[in-house]
Amino acid sequence: MAAADAPITICERASPLALHASVRPTYARIVGHRREGAVMRVAVLADIHGNLPALDAVLGDVDAAGVDAIVLNGDIATGPMPAETLDRLAELGDRVIWVRGNADRELVAAYSGGVNAKLPDAVRSTTEYGASRLQNRHRNLLAGLPLSVTVDVAGLGPVRFCHATTRSDTEIVLVDSPVSRYLDCFADTAEPTVVLGHTHMPFDRLADRRRFVNPGSVGMPYGRAGAHWALLGPTVSLRHVDYDAAHAAETFRSSAPDYPGLAQFIEQNVLTVPSDAEALSVFTDWAHRDDEDPRREE
Repeated sequence: MAAADAPITICERASPLALHASVRPTYARIVGHRREGAVMRVAVLADIHGNLPALDAVLGDVDAAGVDAIVLNGDIATGPMPAETLDRLAELGDRVIWVRGNADRELVAAYSGGVNAKLPDAVRSTTEYGASRLQNRHRNLLAGLPLSVTVDVAGLGPVRFCHATTRSDTEIVLVDSPVSRYLDCFADTAEPTVVLGHTHMPFDRLADRRRFVNPGSVGMPYGRAGAHWALLGPTVSLRHVDYDAAHAAETFRSSAPDYPGLAQFIEQNVLTVPSDAEALSVFTDWAHRDDEDPRREE
C-alpha cells in the first residue's frame, strides 16, 4: 500500500501531454503530493470507465464552466473505448491531474502481462480487453499514478482527492457509512474536504466536521442516467449532464463490438442504470465483508 503522502511528481506524469501544452495554460504545478498555488475552479471526473460519449458530454459542460484544472479521480479507461478515452483526455494538456483507481492499476498490470488472477471472470475479461486496445503511450499515462493528491482550491482550502480512500484504491465508503468508518479510512490525512469516487453515486456529506464529496460516475452511474461530475471552487456543486443514449449505444456497437458483455454494458449503464437503492445494498454487503476480512493494496 502506498502511503497517502508518498512523494509523487505530476509534472513528470504529465510529460506525455507535452505535445498539447499549448492547448491549455499551466495554472500551477505539483510538488511532492500537493499542487502548488491555489486554483479557482476544479472539475472532478471520476469513474469514466472508457465511456467516450459520456466523457465528451461532460467535457462540453466543463468547458462552459471555465475550470482551471481537471482532476481525473480514478477508473479512467477500463470500458468499451479505453484508448479513445485516454487520447481525448491527453488532448486536455497540463491542466489535468491524474489519480489512480483500482481499474487503472489492474489495466497497467494486464498490459504488462501480469493480469490479476484473483479478479472475477467478468472483470478480468474487460481488463484484458482494455489492455489489448492500448499502446505504450496509453500505458504511460496510467503507470505510476498517485493514490491521492492535494490541491488548494479557492474558497475551500486544501482538498484531498482519491479514488476510494487515502490508504487504498478498493475500500468502500458510502453516503450512509458510519462516521467511524470515515474516521478509520481517512485517518492518515487531515484536509477539511476530501473528494472520492469508486462507488459511482454522487453525494456531499459531513463526517466529524470534514466534508466528503463523491462526484458520481461519468461513464457508469448509479441512481440517475446520464453523466455525473463535480465543480469545486468556491463552493461544491454536483453536476449532471444528459447525453444521447441511443447514439452512444450505436457508437459502442460500431467502435467496440468485441467488448465483453457489450449489450449488458449498454443496457445497464447507458440506456438505463441501477437505482441508488440497489447499488447501496450491494456495496454495503461488500463493505461488511471488507470489514470482516480487511485487505490493503500493496
